[in-house]
Amino acid sequence: MGTFSVIQEGPVNALALNRDNTQVAIGGRNVFKVYSIEEDKFKEIYNLRSSKHLNLSFSCNDISWSLIDDNYLATAATNGHVCVWNLTKMGKAMQEQDYQEHKRTVNKVNFHSSEPNRLISGSQDGTMKYFDIRGKTSVATFVSNTESVRDVQFSPHMPHMFAAVSENGSVQLWDVRRPDKCQQQFTAHSGPVFACDWHPEMTWLATASRDKTIKVWDLTSKPTLEYTIHTIASIGHVKWRPQRKYHIASCALVVDCSINIWDVRRPFIPFAAFNEHKDVATGVAWRGDPQVFLSTSRDCTLLQHAFRDASRPASKANPQGMSLNNTGEVLYACRVPANTNLSKMSGLIRKYSTSTMNNSSDQFHLASSVMHHFQTTLSQEPKCFYSLALNYVLSGRSLTEMCEHNATVAKEHGKSYIATVWRIVKTMYGEEYIQNSFNSHGCKNNEDTVSHTNIPAGNLALASLDHSTDNERQSRGGDTPAAQCSGGDDETETEDQVDHGLLYNNGFTSYSNFRLGLPRGDFYFGDNELDIELDGLNTVADFKSSFRNSQQLGEQQDWTLPNEAFNIRHEIQNHSPPPEQFPNQNSPDINDDAPIAVEDSAAQGVLTVSNIPERCVWDPSSIVISALKYHAMLGDVQTAACMLLVMGDQRRLLTGLDEATQEHWLLGYIELLGRYRLWNIAAQVIKLSWLPNVTQLNQQSTRINTNCGKCSKPLQRAGWLCDRCHTSEYALCSVCHQVVKGLYAWCQGCSHGGHLAHMMKWMSLNKTCPTGCGHSCEYS
Repeated sequence: MGTFSVIQEGPVNALALNRDNTQVAIGGRNVFKVYSIEEDKFKEIYNLRSSKHLNLSFSCNDISWSLIDDNYLATAATNGHVCVWNLTKMGKAMQEQDYQEHKRTVNKVNFHSSEPNRLISGSQDGTMKYFDIRGKTSVATFVSNTESVRDVQFSPHMPHMFAAVSENGSVQLWDVRRPDKCQQQFTAHSGPVFACDWHPEMTWLATASRDKTIKVWDLTSKPTLEYTIHTIASIGHVKWRPQRKYHIASCALVVDCSINIWDVRRPFIPFAAFNEHKDVATGVAWRGDPQVFLSTSRDCTLLQHAFRDASRPASKANPQGMSLNNTGEVLYACRVPANTNLSKMSGLIRKYSTSTMNNSSDQFHLASSVMHHFQTTLSQEPKCFYSLALNYVLSGRSLTEMCEHNATVAKEHGKSYIATVWRIVKTMYGEEYIQNSFNSHGCKNNEDTVSHTNIPAGNLALASLDHSTDNERQSRGGDTPAAQCSGGDDETETEDQVDHGLLYNNGFTSYSNFRLGLPRGDFYFGDNELDIELDGLNTVADFKSSFRNSQQLGEQQDWTLPNEAFNIRHEIQNHSPPPEQFPNQNSPDINDDAPIAVEDSAAQGVLTVSNIPERCVWDPSSIVISALKYHAMLGDVQTAACMLLVMGDQRRLLTGLDEATQEHWLLGYIELLGRYRLWNIAAQVIKLSWLPNVTQLNQQSTRINTNCGKCSKPLQRAGWLCDRCHTSEYALCSVCHQVVKGLYAWCQGCSHGGHLAHMMKWMSLNKTCPTGCGHSCEYS
């Protein structure tokens, strides 16, 4: 048997097979037919919409075929009617029963598997009707106390039991003999449940929901979740595959047009997929054979599928996967070749090998694989990260203090290399370095301070202290430092004049360098080699006093540079001939255009200084950026992010570090803080951030509005009083029965709760709900 189809006049909503799986009935808004299934085609037998007496009862929302009598069909109509059709009759008489007891759309009808005349229906009005098709009215009514019932299914293992699923995410188990109260109820999904199906061999119930999951519940005693399948879209229909314990078929409500067959033991990738439909499928029915099934769709087609034509998603899936937890452990899975000897694989701490799931009756199987579990030997790393995050200082102090504190913290935790990086940042961008850089380069525009100025050699060092312009020097009485300091013609120097002459602009650079441990200058005067050492000068006053002494000493002597480096023992009689008399005077090495130094007898002993080179500014940003990137590459995003935060406004000097990288580091650090539940520190990092994508994280709302249990209106103004119905009944404490106006703790299973303190005390002594509903609540 292969794959074939037939096209209908409109979308098909449901299908049902007869007892022998030789005929199929399909129904929709404009379709209601019965086909016989032949070897390679569908043959139409009945077209029930050909009658002249058409009404809304012919618009089918669901269809069911009696498993005992092939002549009876039941349909759920969109107008709230439940109709029973007798195929042995003709015309209007074919509609044998028309039950009009539901007030809203009927979503599902289902014949009993062993009682030929028993029928159950579920409606949008929140009720279920139990019919004996020989009577004119329903036998019993079951009220679910929910907004709507989406599916009802008789149990194949317990004849008197049926399951009903609702749009509030709950599952109810009913006994047809006890319509007053359901036997069991539990919350299965976080969204509406659209379908359910009993396993033909096990006491398992599969449920499908809008939350994109299919869950398998074991109902042997209390409901136990056995398996969960994760899908890419909301699931509208599920059907267990016959003769395959772990296989189930599913159809999506939106997005996905494929019909997927799942192995519940592998919940993330389908075992097989059928992609023939062009729109979402609306129903699946197995023909008693695990290799053949039928399906309907909104694309107006009825299809028969053969398993040999299925696609194989497992064969196209990535055979490798990896997962990392916050303790440093790594799980790595990969496909293993058939001839690989796992015992010879080395470098692993622990290994887990998955078993190959083969089945001789299927044409393909899941690939065998091996999973490796790597455990880090640095078990102290997570604790170290946690402790460093708690002890690091990121704001509130100067950059120097924060860097020094964080370096000390890192060293105490055995991170000497990180402590070194902290101290490098302190050295490069601390207050002392910034102040010294300003003093050294604050007046770099005064390039003509001492250019083209004749300075006596003995006063060369003193001249470097003056950075004023030529006009300013003339206004102070001369070009020489002595004249500048003395104030011109006045022979008496005052304290202010000394201050102005020595400390003008940044003239105290040499002293600042001395205080900071940087290279300092010495003062030499004449042949006496008077050295003014600054080692003993601890104050500005000492420096001034020392300078006055040297100034007075300079006034007593005429300081000139000697013509010879050494004292001449005797006078040189024969002087060297002039340059023009040398034989190589026309050598090409001599540049005629080069300036020739002319010795001026009047200027002997005077040193001419011109174009003093400007001091180069060193940029340490490349070293700091390399250090940050190195730690980030090693996975230590904590160090990189914290250093950026501590640097503050100095980050603008890191011109080679783009904002995308900074954002990546900060977001990574915030994520790690969240894993360790360091919410306060993460909030501090967000607050200190300078990037818009990071600062907006604290603008995300964490408020959850609960709904009133009576009218379902969100409780926005108060969490215990509804603005619409003005009731506080559903905010009562289950223990003290008083209105809860503060913190309200509730069980997600039974929805009962109360005061936080009362619930904690109750659950410390009991395991069941204090209301007596019988639910086993758990406080965590």
